Amino acid sequence: MERRYTIDEAIGLFEMGLPELGAIADGIRWEIHPAGRVTFVIDRNINYTNICTSRCKFCAFFREKGDADAYVLSKEEIMSRIDEAVRLGATQIMLQGGLNPDLGIEYLEDLFRTIKSRFQIHLHSLSPPEIVHISRTSNMSIKETLSRLKDAGLDSLPGGGAEILEDNFRRRVSPGKISASEWLKVMEEAHGIGMLTTATMMFGAGESIRDRLIHLKQIRDLQDRTHGFTAFIPWTYQPENTELGGRRVGGAEYLRMLAVSRIFLDNIPNIQASWVTQGLKIAQIALFFGANDIGSTMIEENVVRAAGARFRASLNELVGLIKEVGFEACQRDTLYTRIIRVW
Repeated sequence: MERRYTIDEAIGLFEMGLPELGAIADGIRWEIHPAGRVTFVIDRNINYTNICTSRCKFCAFFREKGDADAYVLSKEEIMSRIDEAVRLGATQIMLQGGLNPDLGIEYLEDLFRTIKSRFQIHLHSLSPPEIVHISRTSNMSIKETLSRLKDAGLDSLPGGGAEILEDNFRRRVSPGKISASEWLKVMEEAHGIGMLTTATMMFGAGESIRDRLIHLKQIRDLQDRTHGFTAFIPWTYQPENTELGGRRVGGAEYLRMLAVSRIFLDNIPNIQASWVTQGLKIAQIALFFGANDIGSTMIEENVVRAAGARFRASLNELVGLIKEVGFEACQRDTLYTRIIRVW
C-alpha cells in the first residue's frame, strides 16, 4: 500500500466510481494474500441467553426477564449443540448472549471448563459488552475478568457490540450499552494478555460516513499499538422487527464500505465478507472488493436472523461460490494460522 489515508482523505473514497474503488481494494488484497486463496471456518454460534438489559434499538433478539420467550439454555442443551457441531466438522464455537443480570462469571467459568473437558474446540466467544457486564456484576477489573475467563477456557474474543465506535451515535441507538472507549479497552486488555480478537462494524443504522471512518480509525489506531486483531468484519444493519427501523443497505453500498475498509485498515490482515446479511452472490462479488475470507458456515445463528436476515449456506455452497470465481477454497482455524483443508 502506497500511503495511509486520513479520515478526510478517505471521505473521497466514497465519491469514487464503484469499479475503480473495488480495483484499488482488490489490488491491496492481492498484495497481502497473493496465493489466491479464500478462507472460511466451520463453526456454530450458540446464543446461550436472550435476556438482556441493554435494550438496543437496533436489536430484535433481546428479551426482558419474565417475557414468555425469554430463555437461558441448559448446560446439557449447549453440550448437545456443540456435539452436533463437532460431528459436522466445526473447529470453533461462538457463545454469545444478552447481558443477563443473573449470570455471573462463575456461570461462564463452569460452562467453559465443562466444554473444554468434553471437546477439543476453540472457544471464540462473548463480546466486549458481555465482558464489561460480567466485570461489573462480579466487581472485578476488565483484565481480571478476561484472565479468569481465559483460564477457564476462553480462547479468543469476537468483535461484537462495536456497531459504530462513535459515542453520539451509540447514545442514540444503544444508550444502555458500553461506550466506544470501553469497547476498545476490552480489546486492548485482551490483546495485552495474549488473547487475539476480531473487530466488526455494523453500518447502515443512520450513522454518517464520517462516523464510519472514525470507527475505522479507532480500530486502526488500536491495532498499531497491540497487533491483536486478526480480522475485520463489516456487516449491514438488519431493520426488521427492531425499534429503530429503517431501510436495508443494498449491495452497492455494502461493497463500497467493504472496499474502503480494506483500503483504510492497512494493518489488519484479513477482511471478511458477510454472506449472512448480504447473501451469497454479493459475498462472491466481495471477493473482488477486498475480502479474502468468507466467514463461516454458521451452523446456527439467531441474532441477525431475528432482525430479518434469511440467508443460509452449506459447506458445499461456500466452497462452490469460492471456486466458481477462480479461488482456492480453504478451511482455516479461528486465528487464521492453520489451513485445515483445501478444495
